[in-house]
Amino acid sequence: MSDPNTFEDMNGCAVGISAAIEQARWGAWDEEVTMTPRHYAHAVQQAGGLALLLPPDDAAEAAPERWLDRIDALILSGGSDIDPAFYGQPPHPKTKGIRPERDRFEIALARAAVQRKMPLLGICRGMELLNVALGGDLIQDLDDVVGPGNHPHQAGAFVGHEVRLEPGSLAARAVGAETTAVSSSHHQGPGELGAGLKATGWFVGEPVVEAIELDQAQHPFALGVLWHPEVEERSRVVGALVEAARERVQA
Repeated sequence: MSDPNTFEDMNGCAVGISAAIEQARWGAWDEEVTMTPRHYAHAVQQAGGLALLLPPDDAAEAAPERWLDRIDALILSGGSDIDPAFYGQPPHPKTKGIRPERDRFEIALARAAVQRKMPLLGICRGMELLNVALGGDLIQDLDDVVGPGNHPHQAGAFVGHEVRLEPGSLAARAVGAETTAVSSSHHQGPGELGAGLKATGWFVGEPVVEAIELDQAQHPFALGVLWHPEVEERSRVVGALVEAARERVQA
């Protein structure tokens, strides 16, 4: 029988990862599922954290603390587009796959996590969700800004490119560099930034914001990145989140 105190004795922490709602097929089954790519959990586990999946639940709108009381950090994961109704825009023809129940759940968690200063990392859609949760909006298709076909995007695949990070920013410290090669898969990005957020990362060669964060005087670790650090081998960004959660638990 396992020792229930082992994880705590290792200074571990629990990281909640928001789960998507998708139609999936495996074997003879074709079902609607709550899921997230394994990279997310694996990156948390490699950093010494305990990965917990958080399926959407409308009850979180009224009581997000029921979820946040059980975790030490929150990852808002990637996935399909956010319903533009949540940021006051009509849907763009290229806005696809919206799941308002997921949006409601994650917006509630994000706002509550910011309020309690819980370590928070938004990845791709999760970065956009953080911006929307704090009152910002989105560019629904980046081709409208940089020109058709100029922003590298391939549905269902990661595209490599470089990102420039603000010196001294949380993003730069988490990555460990001021310029870095990343893997991304997105056709949207942040427009007007939400309350307290600042841009600290940009696509090299394009006016596309790739990292946003809250001032650390306001929140010790609230970061959103438009790329996918979880697919990296021993992700420094996910590791920084887990370390921030560990410090918070031990404080």
